[in-house]
Amino acid sequence: MLAFDKPGGLPVAPDRTTKGQETLMDLVRAKYGADVANVHRLDTEASGVLLCAKTKVALDFLSGQFQSKTADKRYLALVTVLPVERAMPAVAALRSPDGGLPDTFTLDLPLVDDIRQPGKMRVGKGRGSRDCLTEFRVLERFGRFVWVEGRPVTGRTHQLRVHLAAMGAPVLSDPLYGDPTVQLLLSDLKRGYKGRDEEKPLLTRLALHANELTVKHPVTREPFTLRAPLPPEFEIALKYLRKFPAGRGRSRVF
Repeated sequence: MLAFDKPGGLPVAPDRTTKGQETLMDLVRAKYGADVANVHRLDTEASGVLLCAKTKVALDFLSGQFQSKTADKRYLALVTVLPVERAMPAVAALRSPDGGLPDTFTLDLPLVDDIRQPGKMRVGKGRGSRDCLTEFRVLERFGRFVWVEGRPVTGRTHQLRVHLAAMGAPVLSDPLYGDPTVQLLLSDLKRGYKGRDEEKPLLTRLALHANELTVKHPVTREPFTLRAPLPPEFEIALKYLRKFPAGRGRSRVF
């Protein structure tokens, strides 16, 4: 096996949306050989743990765990909690009485390709739809910004991003499913901040990171866990959110 901490913005492998772009697997195969294969995928914009297999036997064993839903995947995301009216009616009732996110929630919403916008997914049933289940847990709250852990039981394209958007809490800086008017600015957190005219958001990339992956080893058959540290820009954003709660009711869930 080989495991990588994929940076955000780098596609895993060539597909219809990555024509002409260099991919992680292009780099991997150039260095380690053409037989190396990725066991699963991550969204191009996301970062984090990506597992590859060096042999066909290992690939079959590892990919089988993803197909049987026994691979345990954990993602971290910074989301923006929008007014409850922005949530899909089917899941709006899951929001807390105050309109926020509950400490834990599970979304069971099928996804289908959005034929009106190629490259996107949407919640929907019918031809081509696939069952989709994600479990979420709130880790920290910073007013309208919330730090969550997502565990996708299934493994559909853009699963966490579409489910969180359906909940009215899209991932920050999501170019496909997010709210482009929302930015995480230090001037909104720190009183008396100077330099607003030239200020840049603390996070400009998709705030989604594949933090942990647990699977059974293809030789020992024992479970093992791979972890990818948070990218520096995530650490900086969280540092300022924790440092300047600005009366936004910051709290932590353990």
